[in-house]
Amino acid sequence: MKIARYLNHTVLNQDCLLSQIEEACKTALDQGFASICVPPLFVKKTRELIAFSGCKISTVIGYPYGYAAIEAKVAEIVLAIVDGADELELVANISAIKNGDWNFIANEINTILPIIKSKNKTLKVIIESGILDDEEIIKCCDIYGAAGVDFIKTSTGVASKGAAISDVQLIRTHLSDAVSIEASGGIKSYSFAKELINAGANIIGSSNSVMIVEENLAQVK
Repeated sequence: MKIARYLNHTVLNQDCLLSQIEEACKTALDQGFASICVPPLFVKKTRELIAFSGCKISTVIGYPYGYAAIEAKVAEIVLAIVDGADELELVANISAIKNGDWNFIANEINTILPIIKSKNKTLKVIIESGILDDEEIIKCCDIYGAAGVDFIKTSTGVASKGAAISDVQLIRTHLSDAVSIEASGGIKSYSFAKELINAGANIIGSSNSVMIVEENLAQVK
């Protein structure tokens, strides 16, 4: 398995420097990563650096906790699209999920998704599966799957628990094949990334992409 094509190379540290973005873009192009995820501040610069190379540009919306107002998230999305983002990674309102306010969750996604689809962009919804119970994860799959999102993503990488094989399997069981899965959060090795892919993940989001590729290459040799 050539792991690079499954990787969303993530650079979202709070003290992110432009020099890190420049290095990450070079790495993404050299390695052939599927995409690179950068803070909204750096979307425009990332577009300049990788042009239209085939490597997709992702950015986060409502990051990291998801409880920004819907209107604020819409404003972030519009600006990110103007700046050149291909993929919008929307953090679901985790507080609403934990409080069982499913009407709010449905309203949020039904407000946001048409804006993204009208521009032919990709929407990934981050549900922070590590702090949800199985019933909450299944309900997220039902709502987001019915809405027609492109991806459900497991984690922001900020919570104490990130990607888990059992969560990916549960999500895959409750989604149609039309909705992809991105596993993210605490993925630092090729072996774990491969297990997640075997469990049903289509993309692996990681800030340790280079380490994962190096382990992959070492096993091939």
